[in-house]
Amino acid sequence: MDRNVIRTIVSDNQMEVPKYKVIPRNFDFEDFGNYVFVGIRRSGKSFLLYQRMQQLLRSGVQWDEMLYVNFEDERLIGMSSDDLNLLLEVHLEMYGKKPILFFDEIQNIPGWEKFARRMADTKHRVYITGSNAKMLSQDIQTILGGRYIPVEVYTYDFKEFLNANRIVISDSYLSSTEGKAEIARTFNDYFYFGGFPESAGFSVKRDYLTSVYQKIFLGDIAARHSVENTFALRLMFKKLAESIKQPMSFSRLTNMVSSTGAKVGKSTLINYMEYAKDAWLISSIQNIAGKLVDKETNPKYYFTDNGILNLFLLDGNTSLLENLVAINLLRKYGRNDAVFFYNRGIEVDFYIPEESMAIQVCYNPDKTDGTLNRETEALIKLSTVLDCKKRMIVTRDSDQLLEVEDGFIQIISICKWLMNL
Repeated sequence: MDRNVIRTIVSDNQMEVPKYKVIPRNFDFEDFGNYVFVGIRRSGKSFLLYQRMQQLLRSGVQWDEMLYVNFEDERLIGMSSDDLNLLLEVHLEMYGKKPILFFDEIQNIPGWEKFARRMADTKHRVYITGSNAKMLSQDIQTILGGRYIPVEVYTYDFKEFLNANRIVISDSYLSSTEGKAEIARTFNDYFYFGGFPESAGFSVKRDYLTSVYQKIFLGDIAARHSVENTFALRLMFKKLAESIKQPMSFSRLTNMVSSTGAKVGKSTLINYMEYAKDAWLISSIQNIAGKLVDKETNPKYYFTDNGILNLFLLDGNTSLLENLVAINLLRKYGRNDAVFFYNRGIEVDFYIPEESMAIQVCYNPDKTDGTLNRETEALIKLSTVLDCKKRMIVTRDSDQLLEVEDGFIQIISICKWLMNL
């Protein structure tokens, strides 16, 4: 790499970072922590870096003590892990000081983790972002040697989305007619178009969401993994979107995709699924009542943001509701064996062992058509199998405390549920 190019990049970034209008996210940085922020593209990982750099600038830290590099800068194409040390050398040549390091989308540099480990060992403070879930894998965490705090970054939760839309939550506002109407309108936007930070203030979001999806599809999945059968890959995502709420085996999904004429083998499709999970486009949860093989091969899949899911759907309200609940549970409790569904004789949408909590999702529970009875009966039956200290039915608009034969079940609207998370 050319040192002059790196010097220019460093100087350009120092001019640009203070200009970013950052809406602070609900995250507290430890003063002496090293971080790896990982999540779907455009989820706000870079904004967390900008947030931290602007905090430090306001506290008196100057650019001679900070180094920010975005590894998606086209001027760094071809950079290898052997070149990473040049960044430190150039900064030392410019300022003669040991900098706090901010590295954005570092997964673009193969072998980055060994450099990151060395930086931590040499007492640098380091903040790293990436769009590949493998950055949280056991292998990489072993190389990093426990020197970094891994953080999963999702798109805005609803309270952050309200803040981004300059809606200040207070008891008086929540109880006022104007406040209720404004929150309902804003939630409708969030429900259908998701919480990508950059799009929060857009009046027309669909084009933005399409561009983000295409970047993930073509860049993070197809190009990175040299996928040739992109038609089958597109169909796979469409079929997954249409099958939200249902367990999906690899065999069933392979048959669904192949039936459209896009022939693809099961092993290839399994690889596609792993690529999508690595890119944070989708997440899976397992059946807590399933046998080991069934848990691994017949999970339920959800999209990381409602806006991306909604690109595939027509009249998808029930799917969007369950997807929104799933993602917010994964946001709160984590992706690794913390959130499950139950399916053995009875079906319950979500079970969280940490909270002994069971959740059903029902868009409009109606006593007249038996919907409410089906949902409550499943929760009552589950209580005889698993510990269920908390039971609830998340709905689109209904709120009620329902007394049943063995206690109570809370019926709560999705908007209120999100505000209370």
